Amino acid sequence: MAKYLVIVESPAKVKTIKKFLGKNYEVAASNGHVRDLPKSQLGFNAENDFEPKYITIRGKGEILANLRKEVKKAEKIYLATDPDREGEAISWHLYHALKLEDKKVYRITFNEITQSAVKASLKNPREIDMDLVNAQQARRMLDRMVGYRISPVLWSKVKRGLSAGRVQSVALRLISDRENEINEFIPQEYWSLEASLKVAGEKKPLVAVFDGKEKEKISLNKKEQVDALIEELDKTAFSVKEVKTGERSKKAPLPFTTSTLQQEASKRLNFSTQKTMRLAQQLYEGVDIKGQGTVGIITYLRTDSVRVADEADAAARSYISEKYGPEYAAQKAEDKSSKGKIQDAHEAIRPTDISRMPVMIKESLSRDQFRLYQLIWNRFAASRMTPARYETTSVRIGAGDYRFHVSASRVKFEGFMSVYDLDDEEKNESNVLLGSLDENAALTLDKLEGKQHFTQPQPHFTEASLVKALEEHGIGRPSTYAPTITTLLGRRYIVKEQKNLYMTELGEAVNSIMVEAFETIVDEHFTANMESLLDKVEEGTVQWKTIISNFYPDLEAAVAEAEKKLERVEIADEVTDVICEDCGRNMVIKYGPHGKFLACPGFPECRNTKPYLEKIGVECPKCGKDIVLRKTKKGRRYYGCESNPECDFMSWAKPVKEKCPKCGSYMVEKGAKNVCSDEQCGYIEVRKH
Repeated sequence: MAKYLVIVESPAKVKTIKKFLGKNYEVAASNGHVRDLPKSQLGFNAENDFEPKYITIRGKGEILANLRKEVKKAEKIYLATDPDREGEAISWHLYHALKLEDKKVYRITFNEITQSAVKASLKNPREIDMDLVNAQQARRMLDRMVGYRISPVLWSKVKRGLSAGRVQSVALRLISDRENEINEFIPQEYWSLEASLKVAGEKKPLVAVFDGKEKEKISLNKKEQVDALIEELDKTAFSVKEVKTGERSKKAPLPFTTSTLQQEASKRLNFSTQKTMRLAQQLYEGVDIKGQGTVGIITYLRTDSVRVADEADAAARSYISEKYGPEYAAQKAEDKSSKGKIQDAHEAIRPTDISRMPVMIKESLSRDQFRLYQLIWNRFAASRMTPARYETTSVRIGAGDYRFHVSASRVKFEGFMSVYDLDDEEKNESNVLLGSLDENAALTLDKLEGKQHFTQPQPHFTEASLVKALEEHGIGRPSTYAPTITTLLGRRYIVKEQKNLYMTELGEAVNSIMVEAFETIVDEHFTANMESLLDKVEEGTVQWKTIISNFYPDLEAAVAEAEKKLERVEIADEVTDVICEDCGRNMVIKYGPHGKFLACPGFPECRNTKPYLEKIGVECPKCGKDIVLRKTKKGRRYYGCESNPECDFMSWAKPVKEKCPKCGSYMVEKGAKNVCSDEQCGYIEVRKH
């Protein structure tokens, strides 16, 4: 009979871990959290020192009953939930829910689910870390406060079913601010000038870029300026002034953290953050490998550390040295120093065994599992390898008083790039030609070409760039990035089109209320400061209830003020002059998950609905009919002709009545200005209010 009981979170881990332990061990799963704050109420009382009230989560009664039976049989109980705040809190809740006060109870953690890691953890048990538990309790209660006190304000002012969140509301504001920046951005014209030069004895021309004069950089802003330069330079002799050669190196990338894994999986594999985390969880908990059984093939997936265990580090360098050659193995770790207990608690995300190459286990993995594992393996292997080295050549070319330049680089030693290409790597085809140039080379001008450019706004957020922004601003933690984005998409506050994230009308309504009434909550600095306070709770330097008691009164005051001052956002049941074809009533504007639509007020007898096309009072520049506000299938707003598809006019920016006085094209709103829709024209005026 088993003497020892090991309790893990996920049933998937049970099979993996049971294989590593002898018949004296029983392994059981809690299926995540077993206790939480009640859904029907806030779950704590300010008058009672903010003491939380926990209840058994619905549906977990049977799991707890089975665990209690196992507890009775066991001499020792090992709580082996995940190695983070959340996992520590689950262990603490299990301790109380299973009434383990009189039992021999030990907390164990492992960063990877391998036989050596699990057995090592059993030899080094500890007590439950209450600082970690309290940091998680504080986070849970702060999130509960924001959600339960602000969401009802949104229900009363917008519509039922909406939600606010401490991290999600800040993420929504970041997306909104970026979209406003893009909408208000006015492109600036600039030009470049290229000289195509023939080199004696070479078939291929050399393309050099204009810089300015010897000691003066010249900016090209107008076509007239470029045309004048071309005319002057057309009669000027070109000659090589200086050829510089050198060497530079590119450092190997760091191994993955949760954030960088989500970013790279999005960019390279087109995975959503949610999909990346789901697949990584499977690889961590264990997959059935032919000939090896069930084994965890990557380390823990929620981490912001780039630290690598000494044993894994040494094994990786030894493997690289053997497989690729000693010159490819880095001599020492390039890891950044960790910032203390929080980051250093975990390792980076890496393979549990560097010798388990992706191609060796491809048949045992699904296509997507394989692609993610390969990405993790390649990145970790690269992080233990030497820098790539480049031979660089830079040539300065003179044409009278003016200067041009051309530069190129050639890979001299691949280093880490033999396993992991960096997608920002420059590709230059002039390498061979530049290598043959010297200061005596004869140059003949073939042609001069001016190219017009316009400055571009910041790009729309993608899931990857939003995760990067959240991390840079210190908003949320590795475990919160994917759920935050999933919630925003699920609530239809934002939509995703071809990787880009866009605000919906509903998202704009919610964000405007949050910014107006709860500015502190959606302030990125406040939220980042709150995260650092939670870190201090984890370190044991700040009392968790101090954070709660300081935050709660201010939140209550803001909610009371919002209830009084905020006007309701009218988004439903406005009567229109559109007649229902089925029953003759005037149709009304309703608000659904996808925004406004027309519906018959005779519902449920008459169920007629149709798209709502809101006129903006501007004529279509193509056919003269009305321009209406439309939405893409996913809810992104644009302006198009009411007679679409007969007329294909569309504009992302809102057109205005006034025509451009300079060229006659239609104009659009950009912030407080009206801008000509024709970039070549570039006319701008301040809008009259």
